[in-house]
Amino acid sequence: MKSLYRAVIGNEFADSEEQMDIINPFTGLPVTKVTVSDENMYKNALSLAVEAQKKYVRLPLYERADILLRVSQEILKLKENLARVITLESGKPIRDARSEVERAATVFRVAFALSEEERGEFISLEKGPPSKRHFGIVRRFPLGVGMGISPFNFPLNLVAHKVAPALLSGNAIIIKPASRTPLSALMLADILNSCGLPDGMLSVLPSRSETAEKILKTDDRVRFLSFTGSADIGWYLKSLLPKKKVVLELGGNAGVYVDEDCDIDFAAKRAVYGAFAFSGQVCISVQRIFVHFRVFDKFLDRFLAYTSELRTGDPLFENVDVGPMIDAYNVKRVMQLIDEARAGGAKILTGAEAEGNILKPTVITDSSPDMKVNAQEVFGPVVTVEKAESLEHGVDMINHSVYGLQAGVFTSNINRAFFAYENIETGGVVINDVPTFRSDNMPYGGVKESGFGREGVRYAAEELTEQRLMVLNLNV
Repeated sequence: MKSLYRAVIGNEFADSEEQMDIINPFTGLPVTKVTVSDENMYKNALSLAVEAQKKYVRLPLYERADILLRVSQEILKLKENLARVITLESGKPIRDARSEVERAATVFRVAFALSEEERGEFISLEKGPPSKRHFGIVRRFPLGVGMGISPFNFPLNLVAHKVAPALLSGNAIIIKPASRTPLSALMLADILNSCGLPDGMLSVLPSRSETAEKILKTDDRVRFLSFTGSADIGWYLKSLLPKKKVVLELGGNAGVYVDEDCDIDFAAKRAVYGAFAFSGQVCISVQRIFVHFRVFDKFLDRFLAYTSELRTGDPLFENVDVGPMIDAYNVKRVMQLIDEARAGGAKILTGAEAEGNILKPTVITDSSPDMKVNAQEVFGPVVTVEKAESLEHGVDMINHSVYGLQAGVFTSNINRAFFAYENIETGGVVINDVPTFRSDNMPYGGVKESGFGREGVRYAAEELTEQRLMVLNLNV
């Protein structure tokens, strides 16, 4: 690993007077330093991007497609190196880090495939005598230059989900990666530049949040923001940008309903994965489980048994399932939520112990909906398990939330599956799997406090474009 990772403006590295340490969440020790970008660096990146984007949209589509395909291939070639960097900067177990790298490659491969499709439509406008022999052509045009702000938990793949759709739709983009985990985003910029991306179409600028915020608010050259992160910050940024296109992929407290007719063992095994993958630091992590009362004890026994098999420790070890949380502050924050639930009468069935930045997987029951472990986004390895009287009751409890990102329902009854789909107030309902499931080509996003707009390559590309109509009068 290099001793210093510098910001990337177009095809060039850039320095400032300030640097910051990148801390390994498991050891608590610095692994490297990174340049902290200042306001002038943002302005330089924007000037370059504006000119680059004008030229990029005139490139033949096959040339732009070839770049996307080469990037996908190059990411896979560098899988081990990228995965190790993800683990060192985020604490993600190495097996999961490899999976993240593979997903990032998939994002660019999907973008390549979409670039081969024909888009737009030809429509007849002949709906009355005044519009005789009038026809329309509808195409999508890029917004121009935008900014992507990404979180720490998927430092490569969630950056890919902003860069690939932007390039697919003809936009230039500046990425402000999470301050704790900028390294893999900077490495992705290197890959894109090595694959022939025109100078200026992508810049990656690790920076203070207030620097990016000022540029977003004051510089009209930034036409859109794609933000993934906490609800509080996302909605605050949206309030600053009433005239700019904003896509918000925010948090959640994802609920699961387990019906009496489903495969209980399978549901328990998947729910353990959904609750504790990457220490629960996933916006669609399973946080609330509602189990039909007739199978509650059976499910809980299996769930606790599978939880007890999880291995914690150094995330670089191949056999580790649960590594550290991102930092000590977040361990303390989650422990306070657990303590509050316990003080309110909830039972801690396992976990609630911390060693360094590792918080053991924690299972709680006899909680109430207003406890913060249910009402807020915990973003840690904590799950509540409660009884439900029926499917309808389970759906009501899932909906008892200010969030609405994804939900999961385990059932073998197709009518119950459709009832859940039609009545759960989330952006996605996953049948017979956990809400933690995400395929990189599906429309992904939430309702209520979980944001608006959709990611998933095709859907994100549409968010970053606007329709334009040309009317043809063939009477002359």
